[in-house]
Amino acid sequence: MDKLRLSYLFGRYLVEELNDAEKAEWFDALRDDVYCNDINDLAQDIFERNDLLKYKMEEAKAADVLNYILEQPQQNKPKIISIRKFIAVAAAIVLVIGIGLFYYPMKGNLNQPQVTVLENDVAPGKQGATLTLASGKKIKLGDAANGKLAEEAGVLISKSANGQLVYEIKDSDAGLNNANVLSTARGETYQVRLPDGSTVFLNAASSLRYPASFVKLVKREVKLTGEGYFEVAKDKNRPFIVESGGQKVEVLGTHFNISAYYGEYIKTTLVEGSVRIAPFVAKNRKPASQQIIEDVVLEPNQQASFMEGARISVKDVDASESISWTSNKFSFASEEIGEIMKKIERWYDVEIVYNDDVQRIKVTGSISRFANLSMLLNILQKTGPVSFKVEGRKVFVSK
Repeated sequence: MDKLRLSYLFGRYLVEELNDAEKAEWFDALRDDVYCNDINDLAQDIFERNDLLKYKMEEAKAADVLNYILEQPQQNKPKIISIRKFIAVAAAIVLVIGIGLFYYPMKGNLNQPQVTVLENDVAPGKQGATLTLASGKKIKLGDAANGKLAEEAGVLISKSANGQLVYEIKDSDAGLNNANVLSTARGETYQVRLPDGSTVFLNAASSLRYPASFVKLVKREVKLTGEGYFEVAKDKNRPFIVESGGQKVEVLGTHFNISAYYGEYIKTTLVEGSVRIAPFVAKNRKPASQQIIEDVVLEPNQQASFMEGARISVKDVDASESISWTSNKFSFASEEIGEIMKKIERWYDVEIVYNDDVQRIKVTGSISRFANLSMLLNILQKTGPVSFKVEGRKVFVSK
């Protein structure tokens, strides 16, 4: 089980939305020594970011949770786990469930009214996507069973136990001209391991077009719309190129995030390694400007912003903020309400309506992406001079 899946299960557990299969998977992970350090790191992250959680720790409740976990049905012989570590994790779980969120900065007016919810609360997004094969066949991955999904032109496509889409080349001479498209709707996210071993996380309302096989290609080229986080497998002989909007990002092996939603600035954030961003003009289109547009090479913790026809601007950032969504978190560090609400709109599949001019107001907060909408809005409301009202699938934003 990878860390993304573990974080996913942790988040679902905290908001009490695990289904039966996920519960079994989560409790198996808790009993397994292999995952103890990762789970403890997740719990520790909660304590480090919120003194209130530390202050309210109750060891008695932690012990209750520990006993409950140990009493779950077990297969074969359970592995022995560090009781001290288990209690720390259990305490974190109890406290977070009690407060109803991962953590948030205790700023602003704590007596501010709660978000008004007139209809049923809006549930968060989930793991899901649609795979379109070269043949035109479409597969809904959220509904598909684990195991083999399809085999086309010498390429085996399967869904792993942790919900990842996986490609395996069976015939290196086939599939050269076959392109697949992985797309997520609003409220969906998915992960794919490409034929070259690279991993891509797709955020909501996004799509990735890629060859079903890279074996005999000189370049590994893919096309992204929306947002994706890339962990590129190293191959010094074949660069990996991501086309998104009016730019191309070229790498040999690195980790980076691209947000390229229609009508928004394209933002490329480098986590590690090095990437070169090269603006280009699409075929059959005239340049929006005659100015010279230069390539840019990013260093880790730098972000490039680009709009077609303009120069690329680069600034230093905390890259972890840009990729927090891959760990199933919303994390906003002095971010404008207008930008935050775009993310909320895509993940919760809601419509945002502004009653006042509040888009430039900056707020700070962090919470699991598996929290219901009202919980997230309450946090934002407490950290800035802004208020929200939810009616059905509409969110009204006011001063």
